[in-house]
Amino acid sequence: MVQFWPEREVQVGSYDQQIAAEQAVTTELYQRLDQLKDLTRSRLDQVRLDRAGGSPQNRSERDSFAAMHQDRLAQLEAVEDRLYFGSLVTDQGDRRLIGRIGLTGADHTPILTDWRAPAAEVFYQATPAHRRGVKHRRHVTTEGRRVTAVEDELLDTAADLSDTLSGEGALMAALAAGRTGHMGDIVATIQLEQDRIIRSELAGALVVQGGPGTGKTAVALHRAAYLLYSHRERLATSGVLIVGPSKLFLRYIDRVLPSLGETGVVATTMAELIPDLNATGNDPPAVARIKGQAIMAKVVRRAVRERQRRPRRNVELNVLGRHLMIRRKDVAAAQLAARQTGKPHNQARTTFVREMLRRLTDQVVAQLDEPVSNDERAELTEDLRSAPSVRTWINLCWMPLGPRQLLGDLLAQPHLLDHCAKELSPQQRSALIRPHGTPWTSSDVPLLDEAAELLGEDLTASQAEQRLAAAARQQEVDYARAVLSSHGVTTVTAEQLADRFAGTGPQLTIAEQASRDRTWTYGHIVVDEAQELTAMDWRCLLRRCPTRSLTIVGDSGQSRTPGAADSWHQALDPTMGKGQWRLEALTVNYRTPGAVVRAAQAMARLAGLPVGGDTAAREIDGAYELCQADQPITRAVGLAADLAPTGKRGRLAVVCAARDVDKVRSGVEQSALATKIAPSGHNPLDYPVAVLSAEQTKGLEFDTVVIVEPGRIFTGQGPIERRRTESADLYVAMTRPTTKLVMVYRQGLPPGCAVGAKADTI
Repeated sequence: MVQFWPEREVQVGSYDQQIAAEQAVTTELYQRLDQLKDLTRSRLDQVRLDRAGGSPQNRSERDSFAAMHQDRLAQLEAVEDRLYFGSLVTDQGDRRLIGRIGLTGADHTPILTDWRAPAAEVFYQATPAHRRGVKHRRHVTTEGRRVTAVEDELLDTAADLSDTLSGEGALMAALAAGRTGHMGDIVATIQLEQDRIIRSELAGALVVQGGPGTGKTAVALHRAAYLLYSHRERLATSGVLIVGPSKLFLRYIDRVLPSLGETGVVATTMAELIPDLNATGNDPPAVARIKGQAIMAKVVRRAVRERQRRPRRNVELNVLGRHLMIRRKDVAAAQLAARQTGKPHNQARTTFVREMLRRLTDQVVAQLDEPVSNDERAELTEDLRSAPSVRTWINLCWMPLGPRQLLGDLLAQPHLLDHCAKELSPQQRSALIRPHGTPWTSSDVPLLDEAAELLGEDLTASQAEQRLAAAARQQEVDYARAVLSSHGVTTVTAEQLADRFAGTGPQLTIAEQASRDRTWTYGHIVVDEAQELTAMDWRCLLRRCPTRSLTIVGDSGQSRTPGAADSWHQALDPTMGKGQWRLEALTVNYRTPGAVVRAAQAMARLAGLPVGGDTAAREIDGAYELCQADQPITRAVGLAADLAPTGKRGRLAVVCAARDVDKVRSGVEQSALATKIAPSGHNPLDYPVAVLSAEQTKGLEFDTVVIVEPGRIFTGQGPIERRRTESADLYVAMTRPTTKLVMVYRQGLPPGCAVGAKADTI
């Protein structure tokens, strides 16, 4: 079995012999992984075979162990690729192996150190100037279970190590590898500035600022995996939420966390943040900007308050054969009592109804000739509650509401919007008006969430059964917690066990429970492309994380959303408070070739985008070329056919303005590339060639990008908001390639695009 090997075993032998030695290590590690898989699978099968009824406690124990084995097996199967990727030799002569997860031998001796463990920190952080007790570091490259390369760094310059390679080789090899349509993890090549951010403390909000290609997304995902490892007890019961810019982006990153041994996260977009809401509509930029303003929180609050009404005058009723009065002063007093509870609208309504019925009952009692007992008074109150006219007027004065009804009415009724949104101009209010039944948009989501928070759950009589069911479930959870505690099981929660114990219900994980519950609060939130969030978006997200433990990732130079803030201070200070967040910067562009970086930055600066001066890690000859053509689409398709990948790895994107996507796709479908693009309804990243709008490329990367008519993506015309959005789209599209960018155009290029390009050479 693999042990902490002495230093001398790394120093001797030819390169081929070192490959063979690492192959032996790798083989033994995978053998141990297979043993653990078989052992876990066997235990799971045994638990499943035990189907006898037994006592409730026996069933609970069986289900708890089934859940434990299922989770462990999923973790072991997810780390198959590049299980072992590096090692280090300490000053004491011990060799420590670093991998995706921690493994122990049959005798429980550690044989592989989890990359997140404190003992692995020095693998990423040691430098020749600050060795931290490390003499030698090795990077191991594998394909499947076969070792293909080793690369060594000698940190102790006083020592002697022959046949070494530069440690930068592992990083450069990873950057040069063809894309697969899914983001790969960077666990084997994490750089020092990245590692410092990944291992930053859980508490507080951490903003990671960096330009395209600096590894922001990868760092954020690895940080999520690190926090789940380091704070398992805290995050296991609350979960981690990841918010991305699009469904395509989420599919692109969906394999990273499982490959790092973590599956218990919820990944979503802002448009999908509310369960069972289908936000398929699109707002014009001007409308989206209005809806994103912080003032909309007050508008929604006033819309809720407007449904707490008083009649214009006292209303006479004939109930139970007696004349009663809905008095304005009684309504006002009952509403005041309800509001003083501090509860949301629908919960506070219970107090309002009780107060109104008490006052109406007082009127009935005053008309009787004799005193009434408490029981008789209760009967009178119940009779009043059931009277149709009383119910109608109580509802008119304080109507139970749902968020969709509230917002739908607000946006469909000009007089209501005029009353609730006085801070908006008449033109702005007019722009918001739309008919009932209009599809919800992503800009509506934070408004609906605000309304849901202010309204609360509708506690009508029809929900009594649900409350009883909730009480019964709580008893099951309490019992499950006692069982888990008595057996020392920590890999599943009492809630998970209660779901499994139910037998007929779904077996919900924490992530599944969280994704179905709008009110769920998470232990940590990761927000990617956070520069796109509006003030209302931030309110919506922070509501889901009261501890304000967030990893916020973005680049102000890529912001395209109308209404988004121009700086992190502008975005975060109003919602979190000054000094309540910290900033870390990534400054090296690992993805994009230098010539492309310089051209993209030149274009962005001339367009007024606040881009930084990130340094490119690589210079590739011929990485950026221009091609002028009378028929740009035809020429671009021809170039794409010449540059398209031929093997299993490699991805090429043909990028154009959103209004040209159908035309460009039609051209590709009629070319030799027809079999290399995704059929309708399939994930375009699963195929070698993708046709995308510039907006759709956000967060993605490709080996080669061919941009068709960049002047139609960024026209440089129209209102300043439109110009900013268009220039940001082009900037994003230009910075997607890892090896080559070609711009095909008929006439002029946007300013700055010609910087450093080899023009008309194709």
